[in-house]
Amino acid sequence: MNLVEKRTALFALPTRQEVQACWELCRLHNNIGFWVVWLPTAWSIAMVYHAQPEIRATDALLRALVYVPLCFGIKSLIMTIDDILDHDIDALVMRTRERALPRGAISLARAWMFFGIQVLLGVYLASRTLSKAALYVSMPVWPLYVIYPTCKRWTNLAPIPLGLMFKIGIFMGWSDLSISPIPFKILTPIYIGACLWTVTYETIYQHQDHADDIRIGLRSPARLCGKHTIKICTGTGIGFLGLLSYGGALNGHGWAFQIGVLGAGIVLLSGLAKTNIDSPETCKAMFLGTPLVGQIVLAGFVVDAVLHRGMEGIPF
Repeated sequence: MNLVEKRTALFALPTRQEVQACWELCRLHNNIGFWVVWLPTAWSIAMVYHAQPEIRATDALLRALVYVPLCFGIKSLIMTIDDILDHDIDALVMRTRERALPRGAISLARAWMFFGIQVLLGVYLASRTLSKAALYVSMPVWPLYVIYPTCKRWTNLAPIPLGLMFKIGIFMGWSDLSISPIPFKILTPIYIGACLWTVTYETIYQHQDHADDIRIGLRSPARLCGKHTIKICTGTGIGFLGLLSYGGALNGHGWAFQIGVLGAGIVLLSGLAKTNIDSPETCKAMFLGTPLVGQIVLAGFVVDAVLHRGMEGIPF
């Protein structure tokens, strides 16, 4: 194929197979990634709604809805670059060898072009819909979008950068609604706790590929923790719940929120107790329960904020 033919093929309209491949690259058939990006942002919006009486419920709700397509976009962007940079590894792992790139449903060049389109569209939408404060506070984690997919080649701690970039919405949601400076003293414990939550569910998730990781020579928290995984993840899970409770208390949240944290803790810790790290099925089941944990926390934040306004006579 000569240069002209290559360029023509690169910029040709996508085939039905390629459209399906792009859907898979974005993981639009599995939206756990969306939930773990959007939920911390929604927590933050509920927190600022609780803290600042001048914010109306309609403003908070509309802002939370604006973040839905944005968080789908962030999740899709990260999943796409992850598959592109890991395409050689995915071909060697049982669970991932049928993904779009390893099975040849789309070429690497076309996948890169699709990623570029996502970047351009994402930057445009973010610049049109987010405040400057929200954009600025998110910028430090942008390099992690490209660094994270390489982590399994050189570190066992890949969930840490994943948490840092997935949970940045904790600062963005607040800064998007508030005209006052971000209260880092309040939000930083929530952010660190949410990163510990990421370490918890990602470590269990990666036990699905434990045998393949050893065979190929890849690094992972599953390999690092080994037989101590459940104990360590129980510790990180408790750390998440404790920091979440502490940050909420600093923001003035009361018993309704703390009940939400307790409920989330029961779901998370009971799921860990039922997990057999040598059984990919139970590891997957625990991971699939991740959104429910965050949804219970969000319910606690929202109910507490509504009760607070009702009791204090603050307009909704």
